[in-house]
Amino acid sequence: MPFFAPDDRLTQQATTILEEIWAKFPRLARNQLALTWLLYEPPYRVNTSGAITPEDFWQYVPAGYSYRGLEPIYPASVVKLFYLVAVHEWLDKGMLEPNAELERAMQDAIATSSNDATSLLVDALTGTTSGPELPPGPFASWQQQRNLVNRYYQALGWQELESINVNQKTWGDGPYGRERAFVGPLLENRNRLTTDACARLLHSIVGGVAVSAPRSQAMLALLQRQPNLPPPLPGAAENQVNGFLGGGLPENARLWSKAGWTSQVRHDVAYIEIPDVHPYLLAVFTTGGEQSQNRELLPELSRAFARAATELS
Repeated sequence: MPFFAPDDRLTQQATTILEEIWAKFPRLARNQLALTWLLYEPPYRVNTSGAITPEDFWQYVPAGYSYRGLEPIYPASVVKLFYLVAVHEWLDKGMLEPNAELERAMQDAIATSSNDATSLLVDALTGTTSGPELPPGPFASWQQQRNLVNRYYQALGWQELESINVNQKTWGDGPYGRERAFVGPLLENRNRLTTDACARLLHSIVGGVAVSAPRSQAMLALLQRQPNLPPPLPGAAENQVNGFLGGGLPENARLWSKAGWTSQVRHDVAYIEIPDVHPYLLAVFTTGGEQSQNRELLPELSRAFARAATELS
């Protein structure tokens, strides 16, 4: 069963939004977009500082809508959200010992989307390291270890996670050595996520049931951002707000999010609270080189879904 309930009101609103988006961005192909939208209605069971038990939380099924929500897509840095949850699980179970460098890496992987920090997280989670190519036997053992995070997520039994792959580091220039061999000659072993999978994972965090209530709160603290930041200077690095979902929100909104972008994709997964509006969660993936450079598309989608949430509240 899906973790959200398809809803006619949300479907009507979202269908109208998508038709308007395709009219406004005619070069956006219909297979270059995927999204999942959840709308939380009273009594709210999210962002409660862990006041709800996991059993009670998973009995609650929010209204939702999904467009190509189970389509596996290269997630870029959105995968760091999955590594963040896994690190907290390992810490909670005593599989990792807390230390300052691990904390620094979690902070930088989420706050500034550092690939170097993410490399440390993947090494810590799996007991593997990057380096030159390995002989077949040691390489097989290395691959088995590197898939630890995949096995963790598959063990959750969520149908939204069945098609995902989260065993690769994130790169600037790309993988080398054993990492290049592991991703496959045709990149067939690249990371893969869906907007439904991302929405459910963030849903569990804001619900306070990802690993534990205190750890969910710690993760939310890292994910919180300020909507509508001043435009970055020319040539400045992406800030995960301008040009993403946070760029289309009113100034009084509260935002928790993780973005991802490359020369071929532009994604964002966000939980949003606006005064006097039902809280909602929106996961959007866009693909294609032209769309990855389009800094207006995600903010325009965000504005439209904020209006829709307001109308439904």
